[in-house]
Amino acid sequence: MNDKINRRRFILRSFAGSLALPGLPSLMTGSLAGNSAITESRGAGAGAQRFVAVGNLLGFQLKHFFPEKTGKEYEETTLLKPLAANRDQLTVYRGLDHGLRGGHFAVHTFLSGLLHHESKNRTDGNVTIDQFIADEVGNQTRFPSLTVGSEGGIHGGCQLSWTKSGVRVPPITGPAELFDRLFIADSKQLQAQKVKENSLQASILDSIHDEARSLSKRVNSEDKAKLDEYFSSIRDVEKRLKLRQVWSDQPKPKAPFDKPADKNTVEDLPMLYELIALALQTDSTRIATLEIGGSFLPQHLGINKSYHGLSHHGNNEESVGHLVTLERYQIEQFGKFLTRLAGISDGEQTLLDSTAVLFGSGMGNANSHTNSDLPIILAGGGYGTGEFKKAPSKGPGKVPLCNLFLDIAQRMGVEKESFGTSTGRFS
Repeated sequence: MNDKINRRRFILRSFAGSLALPGLPSLMTGSLAGNSAITESRGAGAGAQRFVAVGNLLGFQLKHFFPEKTGKEYEETTLLKPLAANRDQLTVYRGLDHGLRGGHFAVHTFLSGLLHHESKNRTDGNVTIDQFIADEVGNQTRFPSLTVGSEGGIHGGCQLSWTKSGVRVPPITGPAELFDRLFIADSKQLQAQKVKENSLQASILDSIHDEARSLSKRVNSEDKAKLDEYFSSIRDVEKRLKLRQVWSDQPKPKAPFDKPADKNTVEDLPMLYELIALALQTDSTRIATLEIGGSFLPQHLGINKSYHGLSHHGNNEESVGHLVTLERYQIEQFGKFLTRLAGISDGEQTLLDSTAVLFGSGMGNANSHTNSDLPIILAGGGYGTGEFKKAPSKGPGKVPLCNLFLDIAQRMGVEKESFGTSTGRFS
């Protein structure tokens, strides 16, 4: 029996990323189970709420980012000037963060509020807001979510999205791959292979339900809690498997242009934004993330320096100037993305009206390795106040960034009362 279970665990790990059965002191063997009803509904399309998060790995120059004056009359700083055309459709926030330390090693907390190694005893682990929402409403579209980024950078691999099982969501690494996901149908041979794989994986899950029920009756209460967490991971696998089956025979939308070639992160950024806009417009997904990571090379903007090296500028004016150039380019592309969404009809409104777009970083000040006072912009989706809002950065009035995330989730239709380290809702 142990040998059978080990083989099943191996196959499940290969499908879900990592689903290693937890150690159970009260039992020397283990099994797994789960049963979830998956809604087989097609995307509703027009008027549906959507969410996009864009994260920068190395932060922004806060002196050139945040205004001094709050409210609607805030001044346009050097880094906010590229967003002038979208000013009335966004809100700039200051004072929101997760109260964490860790420098580059805490950037992965941007969308979760929790350090990976401190989240193991939490029901939802260090799940990020995109995956938190996707778990609830992602079954309405072909792709529950899209994660776009690079596998390069100072710590290797996009760190923006994490499941509640503690698994990093691997990114789509360029416009060519993203284009294929959205528009290119699988060959008949590959379709047949996927059908066979789906059948095998479904059979594996079905065959272990009885074993799991028996196992649950034989463990103590402490191990039962561990099993419950593991079963939640299995249900995630079931959801993804069911979605693959539902959409396998549904045609993809027609491509509006030829497949783009991958160049480099700097030159690819406009196309990645365009493809994300098309993914939302075609209702292929309603949730997407984009990380601008260590593969964003200054050389492609005419600056012969290391991005990471520049981030530790020591207040050197030339280095800060180079960083402002890099950051301004990123914000310019973000502004063009907002303009693009605002120009796409979505029923009686625009796609920007129905899409909350978060822009910021898990790094507050890379020069001093701090993760506080994060730069945050939230546009569209009902968040277009045209204001600069400054929340208390410390003391009893301190507002966790997760409060804003909880507000986003609830507006997306997620009926949960908390997220991460939230203490309530904030908008």
